Amino acid sequence: MDSQGAIVRQAGEGERRWFFGGGLHTWKAVAEETNGAFLLFEDHMAEGKMTPFHTHPEADEAFYVLKGEIVVHVHGAEHPVGPGGFATVLRGVPHAFMAMSETRLLCFQTPGNGQAFFRHASEPASNDTIHGPVDFERVQASAKEHGGVELLGPPPFSTAS
Repeated sequence: MDSQGAIVRQAGEGERRWFFGGGLHTWKAVAEETNGAFLLFEDHMAEGKMTPFHTHPEADEAFYVLKGEIVVHVHGAEHPVGPGGFATVLRGVPHAFMAMSETRLLCFQTPGNGQAFFRHASEPASNDTIHGPVDFERVQASAKEHGGVELLGPPPFSTAS
């Protein structure tokens, strides 16, 4: 809850949205609550979820893995990140990630100006599934209309199956 400059949310609390890039997002702190300083959400995704190669021109992005494993592709190398692991990518740096197993992670973007992209590339979630519809046309349209992300190309992973 937002009360006098503080946000406290318990496990499972926060706006839940199905992201059309794949994954169930639970928004823990949104830009309106942080005076635009940051956006924080939990991303629960199925094994095999991949992002396209992309950049956030105006925001730094960080991942803290709670469960499972991702591989982060940055600077031409792939870096596995497991539970308790952390990765950050500064604004403008091209990157992508892939879930190697069912994964839950916290995604932190600062400032929170990418929120409009995520809102318009998602819809309110009606259940807990992590196997919803993927619609990259909607993701691309949101990126084009709302900014926050620049899509550079397909997923770059050598380990993709």
